[in-house]
Amino acid sequence: MNMVRDLATIEAVGVEIAGARDGLAAIQQPGCAAVIWRRQPDPGFQAWIDALPPDLLPRARMILRPEELRDALLELRDEQGVPDGAERAWLLQDIEGLTRTFLKLIPAPFLRLRLEAVSTNRCRKFHVDTVTARLLCTYRGTGTQYGISADGAEPRPIVTVPTGAPIVLRGTLWPEAPRSGLVHRSPPIEGTGQTRFVLVVDPITDPDEEY
Repeated sequence: MNMVRDLATIEAVGVEIAGARDGLAAIQQPGCAAVIWRRQPDPGFQAWIDALPPDLLPRARMILRPEELRDALLELRDEQGVPDGAERAWLLQDIEGLTRTFLKLIPAPFLRLRLEAVSTNRCRKFHVDTVTARLLCTYRGTGTQYGISADGAEPRPIVTVPTGAPIVLRGTLWPEAPRSGLVHRSPPIEGTGQTRFVLVVDPITDPDEEY
């Protein structure tokens, strides 16, 4: 039996579905383990990023202050050879917009921003991140998968976040207890020929500890 489903089929307890950007604020509500902004990717942008050769997908792993974000993205744009055009401009604007929205909800003096092109089974085990909260957005390929785990067992069913839909998840450092049991993973894609492109944003209090 296929136990991997999408949002149209099932929603896990504690996961809110937002119809607009400001709905991501639901992560602050008691009992909300995650919130998904269910938006539809622009067909033109999706066709562009799906067709982009994997070696041209932008890559980054940086810790910076929020006020440094725009300059860092502009530098990334100029250094990595991503083809110029309206789609590239939209991608960078969206990364900046999602990051700033997230930091309004989870304020922090620093942020860790990652842009990853993934073609292996990285992070395929279900887990909870050791952060206060994390924002994920899969711009290309299969989205993040989640479910409710009982006693550490693999969740059943497994729900897949739609491509292009941002999700904010609470981590182990979130002060509310008890935990919901919600766990997530990167989908296993090794051997499929698929390359995912993912944005990851974490709030950081002390960058020295992270380094």
